[in-house]
Amino acid sequence: MTGSDYRVVIGDSRRMDEVQDGSVHLTVTSPPYPMVAIWDEFFSEASASTYDAMHEYLNQTWKEVERVLAPGGIACINIGDATRTRDGLFHLYPNHSRIIENFEKLGFVTLPYVLWKKPTTKPHYKGKGAFLGSGFLPPNAYVTLDMEYILIFRKGAPRAFQPKDPQRYKSRFTKKERDEWFSQVWDVQGVRQSVDGLERRVAAFPEEIPRRLISMFSILGDVILDPFLGSGTTLKVAMMLGRKCVGYEKQKQMIEIIRQKTGASRARIEFQEQPSGVNAIAA
Repeated sequence: MTGSDYRVVIGDSRRMDEVQDGSVHLTVTSPPYPMVAIWDEFFSEASASTYDAMHEYLNQTWKEVERVLAPGGIACINIGDATRTRDGLFHLYPNHSRIIENFEKLGFVTLPYVLWKKPTTKPHYKGKGAFLGSGFLPPNAYVTLDMEYILIFRKGAPRAFQPKDPQRYKSRFTKKERDEWFSQVWDVQGVRQSVDGLERRVAAFPEEIPRRLISMFSILGDVILDPFLGSGTTLKVAMMLGRKCVGYEKQKQMIEIIRQKTGASRARIEFQEQPSGVNAIAA
């Protein structure tokens, strides 16, 4: 990565011209969730109104992730499935399986994923937000979605290191951390953003999630990428853990929020805008 060790690009991650081929070691991100109502506006701006179109939109970013990752680099994608009633019928939209399919088409190796168990919301009955009295009667109620997926992909064979690489040994985790982090179910409390006018950023990505992933799948000095940076959680944690970071965010109004989140470290962050015309990408 050229330039500052910490960069935020205000622009579209479907074309990351600011990032060199093979220069990133780890991607950690939580993209917009297709078919989840709070993200409808995001996808409608991109003329991606159907489930397939929403995933094709995301897939353009995944193609760029494949390009910029180094051989053996890892991509960690936090995604939830969605439910929605359409044409009078209740449907599940399995976002995690579509993303796995798309990453494998790009040549990635799918590794065992993590199930992030979030606090349970109220169960659903006939597409409504909670059980009614008749919700105790079989068979027409639905299982509550209280898990999200942290999908993990590798670009090719495992990453190669020189024997006794000092940065790798300095980055080692403890036995307790290994036993907890490499278990498939994580019980991590979610967070709710309360930023005026940015309701779409609710719910989401507590610092503990990128802290674990960055510690598990990168070493000191590595470059971390978040193509859907949002309020800057991945950037903040990468800085705390001695990694470099580049993030992409389309909304200019997030700049001040990122500055606030990164606190005393914000002076080290370079903000740049994509050249005009870069965002005009064919869907």
